[in-house]
Amino acid sequence: MTGAVTHLPLDALGDYLRAQGLAGAGPLTATVLAGGQSNPTYRLTTDDGRQYVLRKKPDGPLIASAHAIDREYRVMRALQDTAVPVPRMLHYCDDSALLGTPFYVMEFLQGRVFMDQSLPGMQPAERGAIYRDMSRVIAALHAVDYVAVGLGDFGKVGNYVGRQIARWSRQCRESTVPMNEAMHRLMDWLPEHLPAGDETTLVHGDYRLDNLVFHPTEPRVIGVLDWELSTLGHPLADLAYQCMAWRIPPTLWRGIGGLDLAALGIPQESEYVGWYEQATGRQAAEHWDFYLAYNLFRMAAILHGIAQRAQDGNAAAADAVETGAKAGPLAELGWEAAQRYMAGRQ
Repeated sequence: MTGAVTHLPLDALGDYLRAQGLAGAGPLTATVLAGGQSNPTYRLTTDDGRQYVLRKKPDGPLIASAHAIDREYRVMRALQDTAVPVPRMLHYCDDSALLGTPFYVMEFLQGRVFMDQSLPGMQPAERGAIYRDMSRVIAALHAVDYVAVGLGDFGKVGNYVGRQIARWSRQCRESTVPMNEAMHRLMDWLPEHLPAGDETTLVHGDYRLDNLVFHPTEPRVIGVLDWELSTLGHPLADLAYQCMAWRIPPTLWRGIGGLDLAALGIPQESEYVGWYEQATGRQAAEHWDFYLAYNLFRMAAILHGIAQRAQDGNAAAADAVETGAKAGPLAELGWEAAQRYMAGRQ
C-alpha cells in the first residue's frame, strides 16, 4: 500500500523535525508505506533529500497492549550496536498533540522486501542464500544478552509458552464464533505437554521473510522490522513461528508447504533448523513438533479473533472474514503436529 499523504500535518511535522535537526528549511513530503490493522507507516522525504520512516499508532480507541510503538523503538534502539541488523532510531515523540498519537522516526533502508516466500523470479542459489541469511539473523537475535543491552525488564522471564497458550485459549473460549474440533483439542493438549526445561531470550514474535529488508543486490539482511510483538520468550518458539511456513501450503496462507523446494533452491525445514542448531548450540529436534503445534494454534487463535471482530462488525480489514476462515485449517495442521509429537515420544 503506497500513495501520497494528505492527512498528516506536514508543515507542523516539518517544523518539529527541523527542531530535532532532522529536516532542512524546505517542505516535507510523505507517502504511505503500510496501514490497515498495523501501525501506520510513512516514508518522509526532506527538501534536502534525506529520507526517513515515521511510524505511529492508529487513530481512534485501541486495546491498551496493542500497537506498542514505544516497545518497537526501545528494542531497535537497544539492538543498534549488536549483530542484529536494525534501522537506526532517530527520534521518539510521546506527545500526541502533533499527530494524534505518539510516533517515532527511523532511518529509511534502501533495499528489498519479499512478500512471497517462494521467491519467484530468482535463481535457486540466490533463494538458498536468502534463507541462509534469515537463519543467521534469528540466531544472532537469540544470542543477544538482553540484560546487557538494557532489556532485562522487557518481558517476564520463564514459562513464555505456557502463558501464551493460556492467553490465547482464554480469548478463544470467550469468543462466540464456533471453533473446530482441532482447536478444542489443542487447547486441552498443549498445556498438558509443555516440554521440560525452559530458556529465555529476546524474541521477535513475528519473524518472517516479509518483515526483513534485504540489501538491494546481495542476499543479506540489512534490517529487521515490525518489532511490535517482541518480548522476552522462548527461542525455539520464536524459530518455530517462522518455520510454520514449511507446513502451510501457499493455497492456504503465506506458506511454502508442498512446493518443490529442491528445485527452488530453498532448504528443507530440517536443514533450516539444522543451520540454527549449528549456530546456537541448541537442540531443537526433540520438541520441534510441540513448538510447531503451539505456533499453529497461536496463529489460528489470532485469525479466530479476526473472525470474531468481523462477526461483531468492527474488523479493520475488508478481507477479515476470509482471513478468519483460515483459523480452522491452521488448527488442523497444529493438531497433526501434536499427533506427530506424541507418536515420536512413544
